[in-house]
Amino acid sequence: MQNNQLLRMDNVGIVVESLDNTISFFEEIGLQLEGRGMVEGEWAGRVTGLGDQQVEIAMMATPDGHSRIELSRFLKPAVTSDHRTAPVNALGYLRIMFAVKDIDGMVARLMKHGAKLAGEVVQYENAYRLCYIRGPEGILIGLAEPLENQ
Repeated sequence: MQNNQLLRMDNVGIVVESLDNTISFFEEIGLQLEGRGMVEGEWAGRVTGLGDQQVEIAMMATPDGHSRIELSRFLKPAVTSDHRTAPVNALGYLRIMFAVKDIDGMVARLMKHGAKLAGEVVQYENAYRLCYIRGPEGILIGLAEPLENQ
């Protein structure tokens, strides 16, 4: 057996224009805001390779505390490209999948935050009801409702 040095995955990062709208959307899903603040200066740019930078971040955590999403709003340097509306088969970031209890209720609540279904809610065998939605700024989210012995 290989000596694996991986301890855990800490977070997934998403760059957004509006932290407030995106925080509200993820709170509706059930994530909790852990903190919000600025990351700036030459030291941060040495990590990212962007040089002197100024980024407002918000850390969102799942209810079990095991997974996090880091939302970033770049003030400096300016955003250079936009992949938010790429289709699900585009290279790179695809989507984040969340397990939920009531997929129909969740979709209805998220639509009040501007979310739109990418396709439709479908059932996969007797295991899940699934859908993809586009949230604020086109962020692609997967929702999966596990089915219990149906």
